[in-house]
Amino acid sequence: MNAARLAAKDFDLTLTLECGQVFHWMREGPGWLGTIGELPMQVEQRGEELLIPQGAEEVARDYFALDHPLAEICASFPEDPAMQAAREFCRGMRIIRQPAWECIATFITSSMKQVAHIAQISHTLRKRYGKKVAWEGHTLFAYPTPAALARLEEEDLRACALGYRAKNLLGSARMIANGEIDLEAIARMDDDAAREELCRLPGVGEKVANCALLFGFERVRAFPIDVWIERVLREIYFPRKRRVTASRLREFSATYFGAYGGYAQQYLFHHARKTWQRKKER
Repeated sequence: MNAARLAAKDFDLTLTLECGQVFHWMREGPGWLGTIGELPMQVEQRGEELLIPQGAEEVARDYFALDHPLAEICASFPEDPAMQAAREFCRGMRIIRQPAWECIATFITSSMKQVAHIAQISHTLRKRYGKKVAWEGHTLFAYPTPAALARLEEEDLRACALGYRAKNLLGSARMIANGEIDLEAIARMDDDAAREELCRLPGVGEKVANCALLFGFERVRAFPIDVWIERVLREIYFPRKRRVTASRLREFSATYFGAYGGYAQQYLFHHARKTWQRKKER
């Protein structure tokens, strides 16, 4: 690879790719191999630099959000012990700027699935219906477009191990492909309006919509609440209250974690998923 060097201060590539926000990157030697949209990309971190293909500097800088003021973001987190432990554990993690459709579709397929299963589904969809791109002897695949999926039948997607999610993914692809849902228009909406519009898509409830806002539309205040985060909120922030409604958790999260709540959420999520799982194994 004819590599360019890209400054990447306050960045941990592996942590960012393994924290459950994106699912298709593969280990390749000392680095990672994947696609950014339809662009094949091999990335390796060496200290505070990334080695990337020449000519891809701007794409990589934008995708990995190297312009986010990470020190300022982390300094904005609440000072409670759980949040500070997550901040230390996840030092260098950034919220990737994913292509909006790829992000929406991936989280539609993530329902009730472990990270490894989500990745397997993503790779299967890419290989069967995505655009093939070559990279130095490797064959990679972009995520299939809404139009490509819209031409399929539900049975085709069920054959990709999607189960009941096949109907939702197909319906969402068709709504976007026929213009009923306009992702560019959503990008111009405020958070509440964008969330409401996203929830019109089959398989998109509040949690998936917030994932899409955070990871696909760069709304860094969005705070997705999944099973892990709900457990964190209940056990850490409401430990002595047996009955805390879902709406109360949403209200608390929207105010307590501030303007960079999405970053706080991802740090808490990854920290809990890794450390609580280890405690359980012991």
